[in-house]
Amino acid sequence: MFSSGMRRFGRCLAVLAAVASAVGALPAAPAVPRAAVPVLDREFADPDIVKVGSTYHAYASNDGSTYVQHATSRDLVHWSMAQPAVLPEVGAWAEPDHKLVWAPEVFDNGRGFTMHYTAHDRAGDRQCIGVALAASPDGPFRPVGDKPLVCPADRGGAIDAASYTENGRRYLLWKNDGNCCEMETWIHLQAVSWDGTRTEGEPIGLIRQDREWEWKVVEAPTLVKRDGHYVLFYSADFYGEDQYKTGYAVAAALTGPYTKTAVPLMTTESFDGAVRGPGGQDVVTGPDGQDRIVFHGWRDDGTRRRVMYAADLGFANGYPVVRGSKVVYQAENARVNHAAVREATGALDGRAVGHIDYPDSFVEFTVFAASAGPHTLWVRYANGSRDGADTPAPASHGLTVNGGAAGAVTYPHHGWDHWEKSAVSLDLRGGWNTVRLSKGENYAELDSAEVA
Repeated sequence: MFSSGMRRFGRCLAVLAAVASAVGALPAAPAVPRAAVPVLDREFADPDIVKVGSTYHAYASNDGSTYVQHATSRDLVHWSMAQPAVLPEVGAWAEPDHKLVWAPEVFDNGRGFTMHYTAHDRAGDRQCIGVALAASPDGPFRPVGDKPLVCPADRGGAIDAASYTENGRRYLLWKNDGNCCEMETWIHLQAVSWDGTRTEGEPIGLIRQDREWEWKVVEAPTLVKRDGHYVLFYSADFYGEDQYKTGYAVAAALTGPYTKTAVPLMTTESFDGAVRGPGGQDVVTGPDGQDRIVFHGWRDDGTRRRVMYAADLGFANGYPVVRGSKVVYQAENARVNHAAVREATGALDGRAVGHIDYPDSFVEFTVFAASAGPHTLWVRYANGSRDGADTPAPASHGLTVNGGAAGAVTYPHHGWDHWEKSAVSLDLRGGWNTVRLSKGENYAELDSAEVA
């Protein structure tokens, strides 16, 4: 069972990042990615990462001139583009059009490597999933089969293959491409042979689009198991604009039921615009043992392209947290001492904490960090304080982190029920932390805290 705190936590996730510019591997990138940074600054959408020995292989959708792109790295930060012909040709069933080949998925099948890819089926006039095999992750991958592996033409076709293994069984996740034809979209789970060349049994629908922020689309599944929970990452909304985003759902069993969070994990807004349209994600373990999320985002600095980002990823009792992401914590759900929760116009969820007026008054948040290091705390506050001359006055709260003094958060005067944000830097340890705001100068009310 999830605690009530985790349920609140799971409703309130979102994310932030930074931007750099160069082509290929970025020399300015840190030795180890923490908050989201671009690590391959070229068209490289829908990245899939496979580690073979000490080398990471990244595969991505077409760049307009090759079916599947391929890059390699030792650290997930510095990447080199590999030979362009990792998939020299598509199956005979598919239209040989580079621009119609998407979202490759590669895995070690024990006797070589399997690639699932999306291409356009000539017979059904739909995007469908095919298979190719290679002896090496460097390819060349050669198509197998005289027809697609998955191709429900009456449901819009199938795209965005992803692999998951458990208890000696391999499963394929895929999306029926219903948004092509005004149908529902679902992410499915289906058993396949160990080499991924045959389906076994019927597909099981895991989630469909049913949130306003998803628009018509759920796609690009990635499934992992952490802390006893199955976590299904997915992308939603229109891929071609800034509103593309990443959500997730959790379940206690492989086949569900899966419960989505109310808000997405990564959006343009939660990145403060530094990453635009984050999606097409994959999860991989870095060389230091830290989970990382790798995904694409739009850049437009003369050449519009989807570049590859990487960031630390943690799991708070099974719920994902991205390093640098803005995670919102409501003040009324925090530990409140000698203060009062009140109905508040304009506050998130319509409530805030006031009367933090006494030496022992405080609001204490329990926050989670994907990894240790510097973070930013934004406090959403209202300050209507006035001094002895009845002049608008600033206010503050004392700040402690994990029991240690960490300075203060100051609040300019904007008036009561006029909610603004004040930011301060703080160091967090990886995992759970306590952040306390206590009585400082004058008076202020708290709506929420965001940690990034």
